Amino acid sequence: MSVTAAGHRAWLTEQDCDLDAFRSLVERSTDLADHPHASAVEDDVLVYDSDRLRAAGASREVRAELVRALTDGPGVLVFRGAFPDPAVVDRASAVFDALITEQNASGAPAGDHFARPGANERVWNALEKTALYDPEAFADYYANEILALVSAAWLGPGYQVTSQVNVVNPGGAAQTAHRDYHLGFLSNETAAAYPSHVHRLSPALTLQGAVAHCDMPVESGPTLYLPYSQAYEPGYLAWRLPEFQAYFKAHHVQLPLAKGDAVFFNPAVFHGAGTNRTLNVRRTANLLQVSSAFGRAMETVDREAVANAVFPVLRRRRAEGAGEGWLERVIAASAEGYPFPTNLDSDPPVDGMAPPSQADVVRRALDEGWTPRTLRDALRTGAVRRES
Repeated sequence: MSVTAAGHRAWLTEQDCDLDAFRSLVERSTDLADHPHASAVEDDVLVYDSDRLRAAGASREVRAELVRALTDGPGVLVFRGAFPDPAVVDRASAVFDALITEQNASGAPAGDHFARPGANERVWNALEKTALYDPEAFADYYANEILALVSAAWLGPGYQVTSQVNVVNPGGAAQTAHRDYHLGFLSNETAAAYPSHVHRLSPALTLQGAVAHCDMPVESGPTLYLPYSQAYEPGYLAWRLPEFQAYFKAHHVQLPLAKGDAVFFNPAVFHGAGTNRTLNVRRTANLLQVSSAFGRAMETVDREAVANAVFPVLRRRRAEGAGEGWLERVIAASAEGYPFPTNLDSDPPVDGMAPPSQADVVRRALDEGWTPRTLRDALRTGAVRRES
């Protein structure tokens, strides 16, 4: 095991995942006195009164407290009354219902990262669809001060919001405990290929949130959380391991939400939607993923064109005996190696939680002996699938 000068492990493996070390981090209590703008602590989760926060304004003091709470605190923050006008929430809910009706009528099932397709109702890219369906409803909804306050506090200016509507019907089963995008969507083998500093960086690139569009009693299955679990460095490799899953089941917390409440959390917190045990509550949430402005390259590159231009060279060099390492380095420099962002309606996850990337398609083309024309058609089809 290599260690950096700062004492961090340079690389992480599943063998670094130690349940006792994990317990020493998560088995602690949240002290309200450490968070003067919070109004309460419930099951070690910080609860904020949104009217009080709005009155305090977006001061550096408030933002610093939110960052501390998401980093070194419990990692989960509930904002009571984040959307104080129920009419704003109801109008957005009406748009969501209309989008779901249209989606169902089209016969196109919406896939799900963690649930069987069709078990619940999911609207991918609800942000764009809502804006096009009812721009007024969109504007009133996303003018929300709490959403902007937490997003800017965690990510700074220039953040980008995306949204997915999730409706968990009565009887809908709980999700497996997991961490979220980016590294949380990768297999353990792939995640372990990233150095440890990327594991520490990943949570700083996104903020996860949800707005309750109905009252969510505990029996309806609001999200399960394990406070402080974001602090565990090997957590992106640990969450799939049986002993960590069992610990989560035994120690998670679950808070009820009222319509208009919001919850935001560090994406490295172990979490998962709960089982809807009610007979009549369609648990409806607008899931928000807010991304850093810095999660993109400086230049625009047409990687589809680059991959097509280079593919004949790859074919010829492979036939001439070029090694897999040489081929892989050229693929990495030419094709897009990451499958997101994409249109999850038309480009759903296939084997796991992510669809194939451009690089995956190029590798397949090499392995299966495709012609340049076949690759060109496949890359173009993939590009069209990714369009919103």
